[in-house]
Amino acid sequence: MTLRTRITLLTLTLLAASLLFMGLAVYSLLARYLYQGLKNELDDALGQVVRLVNRGGKSLLEAALPPTVYAEVDVVLALPPLKPSDLAQAVPLVRSPALGGQRLRLSPRAYAELLRQRVLWARAELPRGQAAPLPLLVRASLLEAQGPPPLERIPVVVLVAKSTEPIEATLDQLVRIYAATALFVLLIGGWLAYLLVARTLKPLEAIARQAEAISARSFTPLPEPEGAGEVATLARALNRMLARLEHAFEAQRRFLADASHELRTPITAILGHVGYLKRRTHPSEQQMESLEVIAREGERMRKLVGDLLELAESESAWRTEPRPVALGQVLAEVVEEFRPTFAGELRLELPPGEVWVLADPDRLHQVFANLVSNAIKAGARTVTLRVRTPGERAIVQVADDGPGIPKEHLPHLFERFYRVDKARDREKGGSGLGLAIVKAIVEASEGEVWVESEPGRGTTFSVALKRAQPPGDYPEG
Repeated sequence: MTLRTRITLLTLTLLAASLLFMGLAVYSLLARYLYQGLKNELDDALGQVVRLVNRGGKSLLEAALPPTVYAEVDVVLALPPLKPSDLAQAVPLVRSPALGGQRLRLSPRAYAELLRQRVLWARAELPRGQAAPLPLLVRASLLEAQGPPPLERIPVVVLVAKSTEPIEATLDQLVRIYAATALFVLLIGGWLAYLLVARTLKPLEAIARQAEAISARSFTPLPEPEGAGEVATLARALNRMLARLEHAFEAQRRFLADASHELRTPITAILGHVGYLKRRTHPSEQQMESLEVIAREGERMRKLVGDLLELAESESAWRTEPRPVALGQVLAEVVEEFRPTFAGELRLELPPGEVWVLADPDRLHQVFANLVSNAIKAGARTVTLRVRTPGERAIVQVADDGPGIPKEHLPHLFERFYRVDKARDREKGGSGLGLAIVKAIVEASEGEVWVESEPGRGTTFSVALKRAQPPGDYPEG
C-alpha cells in the first residue's frame, strides 16, 4: 500500500470518526430536548387533569384538553393494603375524547413501580386496528381523591399520555439526512485529501524518479523545491549526501586507475626477468619450480590489474563504438579462439539468416569470451552458444554441462571479486572480476545479462541485446 493511500485512508478514518461522534452528539441532544419538552407538556397536562376532575369532572376534561393528549382517571375500588393488580383493575372514571373509548394500560411492572413511587414515567401503546400500535409516553400518578360520604379518601390513578411518533419521525429524518450528508462529506473529503496528499508528495515522487536514474556514472543533483518545507529540506540533505558519494566514488576510481597503471610496470619487469632467467641461465630443478610459480602468479596478477583497469574505465565511461554487428560472426570468432585449447565440445547454434545487434564488436567479443572461459574453468565438457530472436531483442545463451552453481550464490555472481569456489578460481587464475566486467559492458550496450543454474545440471548465462538493421539497410544521411 502506497504512502498516498495510507494517508488518505487515515484522513478518511479520522473524518468518519469525527462525523460519527458529532452525529451521536447531535442525535442525543435533540432527542433529549424533544423528550424533555414532551415531559414538561405531560406534567402540565397531569396537573390540569387533576384540577379539572376536582372541579367538574368529565365535561370540563373533554372541553379543556387538546385532542393530542390522552388522559384517563381510574378509581381503585380495592381496600388497603393495595396490590399492583388492584391498580390494573381500577374502574375508569373519566377519559378524554382522544382515547375514543379505549383505555390506557400500563405493564404489571409499571403498576408495581407506581404503587411504590406514587408517580412515574412509563411507555405504553394504543391499538390502531390494522396499523401498528401508537407509541405513547405516559405520566402516571397515584392520588387520593375526596369520595362521597361515608368514604373520605379514594385511591385514584391518573394517566396522561401523548404520542412519541412525531419525535421518533423527527429523529429518523435527522438520521437519514445526517447519514447522507456525512457520506457526501466523506466522499468530498476523501477526494480532497487524495489530491492534497498527491500534491504534497509530488516533489517526493520527482525526487524518487531522479534518484532511480542515479548511477555510479551520473550523480545528477535532485530537484530542490522552493521554500523551507520538509520536502525541500530532504532534497537538500540528499544532494549533499550525493555530492559526498560522488567525491568518494571519484576518489575510488582515480585510485583504482592509478594503482592499476602503476602496478603494470613492476609486473612486466618481474615477468621479463623471470623469462630472462629461464632462457639465459641454467637454474636447478628447484629454482625452475620457483620461477614457474613466480611466472604463474605474475600472469595472474597481470590479468587482475588489467581487469581492475577495465573496471575503472567502465565506471567512468566505456570507450565503446556501438554499430551494427553480425552476431554470428562474433560468436564464431569466440568459438575458433577456444576450440584449439578446449578438450571438450564447443557448439554454436545460429538461427537462419544473419542476426545483427547494436554493440561494440570488440567489447561484445570480450563478453562472450569471458563467459566461455568461465564455463571451461568450471569444468564443463560441453559448452553451447545458442542465439534466439524474440521480438526486438537478440538473446545469446552460453550453456554448459558443468557442476552448476548453488542457488544462494546466483544473486552475487556479478559482484566484484565474488567467487563461488575461491580455492579453485585462484588455482585457475580467476580474479572474480570477469562477470562484473561482462555486466558492465552489457549494460553500457543497453542490454541485460542474467544467469540460471542448478547444481548437477549445468549453468546458462543469457545476454539480451538490441537488434539492429544491417549496415546497408540504414537510410542515408
